Amino acid sequence: MTESSDFHYVKECLRGHPNAFEPLIDKYQKPIFNAALKMLNNYEDAQDVTQSVFVKAFEKLDSFDPKYKFFSWIYRMVINESINFLKKRKWIEELDSSIVTLEKNPEKKLDEIELGERVQTALMKLRMEYRVVIILKHFEDLSYREIGYILDIPEKKVKSRLFTSRQLLRDILVAKGMTHG
Repeated sequence: MTESSDFHYVKECLRGHPNAFEPLIDKYQKPIFNAALKMLNNYEDAQDVTQSVFVKAFEKLDSFDPKYKFFSWIYRMVINESINFLKKRKWIEELDSSIVTLEKNPEKKLDEIELGERVQTALMKLRMEYRVVIILKHFEDLSYREIGYILDIPEKKVKSRLFTSRQLLRDILVAKGMTHG
């Protein structure tokens, strides 16, 4: 499904065909859930946020601006919804190691799981505004422009915040003895 087909489904929904939203859910459910999971660090909470995002997206389809990608628009919603969820809960848990899966030999798999857990733990120590830019850039591979749109900040500020985020993450990892300054 291409971006133009995304816009086609949005137009069909706005014309009164609510079933046209289903292909958008099918296409974006997994990436939206994964983003929520990275932000919230809890499977059930990520499911709740994902469902909430799709409900809100459907309700607010008329506010979608076709000059942006549908993915960027809905991704912005999942980030905001996750931040709001965390503000309500005000708690952060360690990443459940059962979520991390890798297809490697057992020794390498264990090493990579441990490394992933340490990086995730360090990432969760960052303030939300720093954590989110790292997630969007390095886990979701979004452009600076897309990140700026999602976070509603200028591209220049995205670059600056990402630089600071990387430095803070590096400092945390150095303090834990995982890397050298």
